[in-house]
Amino acid sequence: MQTEPTKSLVGEEYEVEVGPVAHGGHCVARTETGRVLFVRHTLPGERVIARITEGEETSRFLRADAVEVLEPSKDRVPAPCPFSGPGKCGGCDWQHVKPGAQRRLKGEVIAEQLRRLAGLTPEEAGWDGTVAPAEGDKVPAGQVPAWRTRVQYAIDAEGHAGLRKHRSHDVQPIDHCLIAAPGVSELGIEKREWPQIASVDAIAASGSADRQVVLTPKPGGRLPIVELDKPVSVMRVGEKDQRIHRVHGRPFVRERADGRTYRVGEGGFWQVHPQAADTLVKAVMQGLMPRKGDMALDLYCGVGLFAGALAERVGDKGAVLGIESSKRAVEDARHNLQDLDRVRIEQGKVEDVLPRTRIDSADIIVLDPPRAGAGRATVRHLAGLGARRIAYVACDPAALARDLKYFEEEGYRPAMLRAFDLFPVTHHVECVAILKRVATNG
Repeated sequence: MQTEPTKSLVGEEYEVEVGPVAHGGHCVARTETGRVLFVRHTLPGERVIARITEGEETSRFLRADAVEVLEPSKDRVPAPCPFSGPGKCGGCDWQHVKPGAQRRLKGEVIAEQLRRLAGLTPEEAGWDGTVAPAEGDKVPAGQVPAWRTRVQYAIDAEGHAGLRKHRSHDVQPIDHCLIAAPGVSELGIEKREWPQIASVDAIAASGSADRQVVLTPKPGGRLPIVELDKPVSVMRVGEKDQRIHRVHGRPFVRERADGRTYRVGEGGFWQVHPQAADTLVKAVMQGLMPRKGDMALDLYCGVGLFAGALAERVGDKGAVLGIESSKRAVEDARHNLQDLDRVRIEQGKVEDVLPRTRIDSADIIVLDPPRAGAGRATVRHLAGLGARRIAYVACDPAALARDLKYFEEEGYRPAMLRAFDLFPVTHHVECVAILKRVATNG
């Protein structure tokens, strides 16, 4: 028996009053019949015309863009970027919002996730409810900080560089990205054509003058001769193995944090905001309060940022174990920390490697898991190590809140939580939670 196809509602328009902000860069609204809309390009309290961008008659909720603002919020400003708005670039969520209001919205999202997924009030989480801007990011309304040191440009069918539209593979051609760091903009990627190329990743190290581009050719595409406005090393993604290969120049960039230099190879992970690494290291170390002789774990350690900071503080009689799944990141971490014989870096997934180490106790732990979080099994294992303090670095407040619930089940609660706006004009926010074992009677 065939079922009738459901009618698409894409393109339908509704006049709605906008409700609270939700996780993901949109706000919640309801139609007169009670249908839930997730609306972008708006603000709580506004009355707008919302045009449906995704959804059918049977969908649990609909996605929409605010295409006309009938009653604007006092926090609204004209979007500084000409490529921001309904149907355009999907990179920035809050171009139309005053800087202080952006941070307030992010704080509301964190509070809602803590309440809904962890059952915690801000006070119970040890959080004052604020989201702190990074140093140098306080700009007047209508201006945008140029902070993004790594930008992935998509290339359209004509070979022009641009950025992806929201929840789409379509490309919005651009001539300048306002949030790109000066080191990225000065390469001039948007000014040239990229025939036979699918994407160009541009990296401008904040700890050195190193510049790198990683080119992904289209299937069967040939690599162009790359001549940019500044000296740059070039890498390419292999069509068959999908690995990154050196074309010319250094296969890594050098970054600086906490007084150390870190090699980051093959377009590997490093915080994209120039102040992020130092900001997070400072927050983690202040929260953990490492002692000489401590046994410390750095999980999902990347190229060794927190492992290096921990090793400097636990001293010669201390020890640090880092675990990271990326083979190249492990090679970089071992290189970066080769002068610290008290550091050991193991390669593999945390949930696989940690049990194999047979470590049964640790004094302090830092974990910086991917966006999905650590998960119940890993949390249970960590709680069994009896650390006096655990630092959890999170780029997703929902994953953080879920894992905080798991930690509470295992006897750990947050003693302090801090939030940092390390992704201005987007919905993303970074948090650092410091967990301590809950005292029990008897």
